[in-house]
Parts: sequence; C-alpha cells; structure tokens
Amino acid sequence: MYARILRRAAHIRRFTITATSTSGWEVREEEDSRIITTRLYDDWHRVERARLSFAAAEASLRGAGWVDA
Repeated sequence: MYARILRRAAHIRRFTITATSTSGWEVREEEDSRIITTRLYDDWHRVERARLSFAAAEASLRGAGWVDA
C-alpha cells in the first residue's frame, strides 16, 4: 500500500503501511534489520498522519544524502 526504502552506504531505512486482515493498517518504520516503530491503526486519519510524518522523515534523510533503494 505504501513503501519507501532509502539507502545510504550500507544502511537501509524502510517506511511501510500495509493493510491487515482485521480491517486496519500496520504502520512500520525500520532501520537496517531493527524495527524502530510499529503501530496498528483502525482509523484512516491516523494512518494519513503517520504517512505525513514518514514524508517529513524521508525529506530530512534525503537532505542528509540518503537515496531511494
């Protein structure tokens, strides 16, 4: 549904939003193989806010030299 993967040198950052089987969404941020945050939402407005937060984090990372993987 939504996935952005950024890379810098040997490091990877993943931002994902996936629909769950229980009519909700899983919002997850990962760095390398470590989960930074994972949340389950059943309110679409919270998912939209999480996506906007991801967009801000992605812009900051791109400014620091990260690129699409």
